[in-house]
Amino acid sequence: MEEGIRLNKYLSDAGVCSRREADRLIEAGCVQVDGKTASMGQRVLPGQTVVCSGKPVGGREKEVFLAVNKPRGIVCTTSDKDRAENIVEFLNYQVRIYPVGRLDKDSEGLLLMTNQGDLVNKILRAGNHHEKEYAVAVTRPVTEELIKKLQEGVWLEELGVMTKPCRAWKTGTHTFHIVLTQGLNRQIRRMCRALNYHVVNLKRVRIMNIRLGDLKRGEYRELTEEELAELKGMLRDSTNLPASEAEQFGKEGGRSERRTGEWNRPARPVGAAEREGTRRAGTAGRKKPERAGAAGERRERKPWTKN
Repeated sequence: MEEGIRLNKYLSDAGVCSRREADRLIEAGCVQVDGKTASMGQRVLPGQTVVCSGKPVGGREKEVFLAVNKPRGIVCTTSDKDRAENIVEFLNYQVRIYPVGRLDKDSEGLLLMTNQGDLVNKILRAGNHHEKEYAVAVTRPVTEELIKKLQEGVWLEELGVMTKPCRAWKTGTHTFHIVLTQGLNRQIRRMCRALNYHVVNLKRVRIMNIRLGDLKRGEYRELTEEELAELKGMLRDSTNLPASEAEQFGKEGGRSERRTGEWNRPARPVGAAEREGTRRAGTAGRKKPERAGAAGERRERKPWTKN
């Protein structure tokens, strides 16, 4: 067994960044171990000193999981492209945390924030089929036809993709709730626009088992022990691999997806050659029954004729 911990996991566990971002920092030469520039795949041994972007990195910090009610106007990226305050600056939390996914600038509601990079990808991967629920208000009256089309999936011309079937239900004359397992860019707004509706308010009210509840706008709370235990239980069979790699290792059709009934394929498809090999193995050594008639006589099949 290899000793130590992989450097990207070490940085993730310390709350510096996600594993993927850690790989980028390592590749860019921004990480040093015992004064030497680190390499991809390197492991950190007990007692070694790690420095990232000029700052010392400690060991594993206490786990932080926050439920945040993000106000409109706050962005979930640290990029200055929008020239708006980002959620990390807005909260100014005492330890380094980052958001689990994004909620666009014009949207509000539930956002999870943590220093546990491994769980971020497990929640976000569409292949893990974890639910996110939204309350939506639109300019036109909500009809049964709208709800039906949202449930069946909507073709998004801009992205060249059909959205996955989902749950949706009417909650008022101009409002509805929708539950997604995808995370396409501005997905709900695009879906509504494709159906000639305009979104005037979009609020996320649930991520998996975590609900926004009566948390006030701009405030946050720590997850309860019960919430965290249930969340980790739901993530136990999830993968943090990209979809292509997850499918290679047979994890794309995980338990959480098969539970919804959307995925019905077996975890490991059996090919024709394998089925043939199984059939042959099952009949090996089995004595064939003798045909009727004299020994060695070959019966000829009479051609079928219409009476």
